[in-house]
Amino acid sequence: MTPVSSRQEARFHSPFNIQHSTFNILLFALLLILAPAKTTAADFRPALPGYTFEFPRDHGTHDEYRTEWWYYTGHLTTESGHRWGFELTFFRVGVVPPSVPAATRWDLHNLALAHFALTDVDGKRFRYYERLNRVSPFTAASAAGHLGVFNESWSATTMNDGSWHLLAAEASDGIDLVLRAAKPPAIHGENGISIKAAGEGYASHYYSMTRLEITGTLTSDGRREHCRGLAWMDHEFGSSALRESQQGWDWFSIQLNNDTELMLYQIRRTDGSPDMTSSGSIINSDGSVIHLTHDQMHVEVLGRWHSPESNATYPMGWRVIIPAFRIVLVLRPLVENQELITKSSTRVTYWEGAADASGTFGNTAVSGQGYVEMTGYDRAFRQP
Repeated sequence: MTPVSSRQEARFHSPFNIQHSTFNILLFALLLILAPAKTTAADFRPALPGYTFEFPRDHGTHDEYRTEWWYYTGHLTTESGHRWGFELTFFRVGVVPPSVPAATRWDLHNLALAHFALTDVDGKRFRYYERLNRVSPFTAASAAGHLGVFNESWSATTMNDGSWHLLAAEASDGIDLVLRAAKPPAIHGENGISIKAAGEGYASHYYSMTRLEITGTLTSDGRREHCRGLAWMDHEFGSSALRESQQGWDWFSIQLNNDTELMLYQIRRTDGSPDMTSSGSIINSDGSVIHLTHDQMHVEVLGRWHSPESNATYPMGWRVIIPAFRIVLVLRPLVENQELITKSSTRVTYWEGAADASGTFGNTAVSGQGYVEMTGYDRAFRQP
């Protein structure tokens, strides 16, 4: 088979099993035209202090909020010893609030978008796919009260024993994974909200499953292998967007071999400085969570990478320092080009990639793995 570059492979989009992104752009525009023109974030429920999480209820959908996502990233090793990273993400975007009654099952209330990506660590290749649908029982939907989300044939569902099943396949790539939680949900922020900007409602309800043990199979170039690994799941829902003074964010998830995890996000202002609402969490080995404020964490950039496709220049390599806990970690990307240009779905350009971690935690040497997400480097991030 003739080798194909990672960027060429990334263009193999196939929402609705059609490999033409123009169709999906036109569909997205049509769906927005059909929605009420004056619907705004104010028509949806804001994320306010005092929210009490309850599981498995909060693994399910929250249609009263405008934006929601279920975000899976992880590291896999196949039986042949090959290393991989993966991303599978489901988005729900409300275009009509639930308070507006539906006349028929075909009335448009939500859009469903999804991304699936594989990082071939040893082969230094990256491929991604995307989907866009309207929410309906036949195309894409998310269940209430438990995890059960799908977009056509891609899905994340709850099994009878409480484990989760991830399924995605496109072209010659696919994953079929079972995830079992080694820790309870980690609630981020304080008083039930993760603040993203100054002002009431500029926040989200946000939790993570920080240590999900994986078994299953991975298919690449048509070859199917058994695999094992470790995943991270973020579930976030709210109704606000970034403010005009904010450019984008850098997000880090880190899983260490001392059975602890870290989540950090830095929201960047348009002048490049970190916003004071940036924060993070340390998840201890017993599952307890320590909240970190913006002044407790420092992220130093160690290098840069310029994308020839988007013309964006991203940080590439980071030193994470949390002085109060004597944590110093260096994250190195496993492949530089892990950029998604999602013209057929969210219409956002971002970098989401696998990384290795090493350094010290307290007085002990540690190593591990992580994922990094960066938005707003091609232009200011604005909600799709």
